[in-house]
Amino acid sequence: MRVAVVGATGMVGNVMLKVLREHNFPITELIPVASEKSVGQEIDFGGLKYSVVGLSTAVEMKPDIAIFSAGGETSLEWAPKFAAVGTTVIDNSSAWRMDPTKKLVIPEINGDLLTADDKIIANPNCSTIQLVLTLAPLHKAYKIKRVVVSTYQSITGTGVKAVQQMENERNGILGEMAYNYAIDKNCIPQCDSFLENGYTKEEMKLTNETKKILDSTINVTATAVRVPVVGGHSEAVNIEFENDFELADVRRLLHNQSGITLKDDPTTNSYPMPKYAEGKDDVFVGRIRRDESQANTLNLWIVADNLRKGAATNAVQIAKLLIEKGLL
Repeated sequence: MRVAVVGATGMVGNVMLKVLREHNFPITELIPVASEKSVGQEIDFGGLKYSVVGLSTAVEMKPDIAIFSAGGETSLEWAPKFAAVGTTVIDNSSAWRMDPTKKLVIPEINGDLLTADDKIIANPNCSTIQLVLTLAPLHKAYKIKRVVVSTYQSITGTGVKAVQQMENERNGILGEMAYNYAIDKNCIPQCDSFLENGYTKEEMKLTNETKKILDSTINVTATAVRVPVVGGHSEAVNIEFENDFELADVRRLLHNQSGITLKDDPTTNSYPMPKYAEGKDDVFVGRIRRDESQANTLNLWIVADNLRKGAATNAVQIAKLLIEKGLL
């Protein structure tokens, strides 16, 4: 199994390599791929040294799988070139997510849709993955009408530059700014750029991707906020159902959902937090309670490490599923 990691020297790429090792992915040859300025750099993987190559070289090597974490423009240009030589591409960018000809996959939810013909597979947005993984069993049981989600998103979603900005601010150092404003001791109600409707791209990703993966009839509205946290994304979610529910049944459904860990005990102040989720693959759910302001409505709190289940882990899980289904 020859595996290319495109964007191997970046923040998500580094986590991707770590997750591949932790999951004992059956790699016979790793092909680390990055921009021309990184070509020749060596990467240690499982005690072996691999040299970073450029995209053209990687295509010529015809890997079985190419996992992309290199931005939308790179994916749009190069994913079809890999697919043309028989490589199955799993893309972390937003480039292919809303393409009607491409599958948008969370393995636990809709991995059964994958076929051998799917040569470019889209990884959902990080905040979408943790939301939809939580919504799916509840939608099946009670039918969701509307979701209101407010996110509290880690600066790692922006990248190394954002982490450096926060560290600089905490140490009184003037440096390059990833954001228009200070992030330390602050909340910035803008994730990605604004659209004509007044929402940001991140907010509309949550809306559109949830509909594509789960059900186009679900109404979703979102507010996405960047917070000075490195461990993961948090979401306060209000869910209105067609049918009523019992809280005990909600907890049971979530407990039984693969990929979810319940952390929900007010008597011991037990609830998910980014500090707790960091470095873990699961999505953590807590603060489960009935919305007492209207019927058939639930409030809960979702946290996940956005670099793992929100990106690297989900991509690796897709690759593992392809192998398990004999699609490679």
